Amino acid sequence: MLSAWLLPEHVADILPAEAARIEQLRRSLLDRARCCGFELVIPPLLEHLESLLSGTGRELDLKTFKLVDQLSGRTLGLRGDTTPQAARIDAHLLNHSGVTRLCYCGPVLHTRPQGLRASREPLQFGAEIFGHGGLEADLEAQELALDAVRSAGVGPLVIDLADARVLRGVLAGVPMDAAALQDVVHALAEKDASALDSLTSKAPPAARQALHSLLRLYGGREVLAAAARTLPDRPLIRQALHDLGWLAQHLQAACPDLQIGFDLSDMSGYAYYSGPRFAIYGAGWSDVLARGGRYDEVGAVFGRNRPAVGFSLDLKALAEVGRLPDPVPAIHAPWSEDIALRAAVRRLREAGEVVVFALPGHSTDGQAVACDRELVNVDGHWVVQTCMPSAQLN
Repeated sequence: MLSAWLLPEHVADILPAEAARIEQLRRSLLDRARCCGFELVIPPLLEHLESLLSGTGRELDLKTFKLVDQLSGRTLGLRGDTTPQAARIDAHLLNHSGVTRLCYCGPVLHTRPQGLRASREPLQFGAEIFGHGGLEADLEAQELALDAVRSAGVGPLVIDLADARVLRGVLAGVPMDAAALQDVVHALAEKDASALDSLTSKAPPAARQALHSLLRLYGGREVLAAAARTLPDRPLIRQALHDLGWLAQHLQAACPDLQIGFDLSDMSGYAYYSGPRFAIYGAGWSDVLARGGRYDEVGAVFGRNRPAVGFSLDLKALAEVGRLPDPVPAIHAPWSEDIALRAAVRRLREAGEVVVFALPGHSTDGQAVACDRELVNVDGHWVVQTCMPSAQLN
């Protein structure tokens, strides 16, 4: 019989020290987004399944927990990604004619972890820009994502750029059903040349050659020039390569220490993205810390198909690898009914200080909240002083 306190696999409690780091990071990122004009929304954790999965492809469908609503009998989903919900809010609740900037932070649930050490309950922070189809919005989203990761104390940073239009341009005119396309995308992501050969055995020779070229198109800025030489000269591909070059140029100017790479065979989220996409890493860190891009089709199912770009990240994972400053230690206060003492404690707390009363019969020894100062009565006035040795705080 399983112990009652055991949690499901890849689900964990967050204890005080780590929870404090995550909350510190959450407040920092929401403040950064607000300073850039992003408005906070808080969508529900569950809603009708067809709304949650609109325009997101099979990958998110497999990640989404599903249940039956006992009130309506309809199938509900526990969100695996908040972006479709933000698109629904933009389309039907706000319905602005111009640019809308939204941000959010809340848990999402996944049926399976995305990695060996990943949580099935990420705490997702994200930001979305609706209503502008130009590269200016892509650049704004990428710069905010970089600032978000950098604010956690991670650095130096690496950003990988790609574009969903490259593969669409390569496969233009090649008949291929959704399942076969998904297999091709997977083979490209894994850089599996033999699987790619098998999957495209009936494709035109030019398409097969271009697909194999994609496997080698990763690295620095030279990748764009190599892609222009080896890929078909089609408008969709030319535009994608131009846009990637423009974004890289502006990112490098804004962040001179940023390492920029390109991987034109990385089609993660291919069914979801419609243009440039990006992934941010910490140097020497293999897991993606933030991911995003352009997904202009996300609002189509809501009847408002307008440009959209954004990113998301897992606050839990980011707090784990980041180097956030330690919380400010607390102030110890002796237990007393003295009105002056309790007024002093209220003033300190209103000023943002953490003040911990030592309840009768207990000391601060062994408590998780470390105290480096104490309230002491000096000539009838309660003042804050550096803590005396802990043995005396009884």
